Amino acid sequence: MKQIALKTTDSRHPFLVALGQQVRALRAKIGMTRKQLSQAARISERHLANLEGGTGNVSVLILVELAKAFDVTVPQLLGETMQEKAPPAALSSKAAGSQRHQRIALIGLRGAGKSTLGALLAKSLGFRFIEISREIERLAGSSLPEIYNLYGDAAYRRFERQAIREIVALKEPIVIATPGGVVTDGDSFELLLRQCTTVWLQAKPLDHLSRVRAQGDNRPMAATRTTQRAAIDDLKSILQTRELLYARADIAFNTSDYDLATCRKLLLERLQAA
Repeated sequence: MKQIALKTTDSRHPFLVALGQQVRALRAKIGMTRKQLSQAARISERHLANLEGGTGNVSVLILVELAKAFDVTVPQLLGETMQEKAPPAALSSKAAGSQRHQRIALIGLRGAGKSTLGALLAKSLGFRFIEISREIERLAGSSLPEIYNLYGDAAYRRFERQAIREIVALKEPIVIATPGGVVTDGDSFELLLRQCTTVWLQAKPLDHLSRVRAQGDNRPMAATRTTQRAAIDDLKSILQTRELLYARADIAFNTSDYDLATCRKLLLERLQAA
């Protein structure tokens, strides 16, 4: 799978591009189809498609209707991604590719093997291994549950963006284990796609559940953990809302197909081929 990234010759206005990313991320986060959002916000599907693609002509009234549809305020809809950003310095394709290959970001649902396999990959490659969740806790001075309970999702996402910005700025080879929901934040995910070789780690639903529960954690299936079937259905629903985002990764690899040692060997070969 090829990376989808903005080119330096892109004529679209950065504000519209960022707004489109934010709308797509919010829609994916709550599992809303474009048709459903079109009806809720009273915007034509064609206009909404242009808006998400960064080419739509956006009025204040459209922003108001979109905010209502997402049940957020207009400032929350705009978020940090709306801040004007200078385009990244132009790099030669060879130099950019070399830097991306020095940063490997593992994405996917919890329980796919990002932490376990990521640590093995880093050791095999001689790279540093970093878990974004631990960096978020370091920046916030709190555990993840405390961040959510005290400050909410918006604060968590701010810490997550800051952590990713700091990590990709490091001048050393790294393997990064990302939180499962990082793809729903347009700003964070675009930065990972642009700066890293991204790998979507997949697993069978039962493997997801057994690995997560072995860690003593039922998220994100806590609300429906009374039965295994309900938990699997919950997991499948989450995957369905994020699948198109995960699919933007450079490489997709299913960790349920092999034992851990074979996963490490085969994924190393895939990365070298890439």
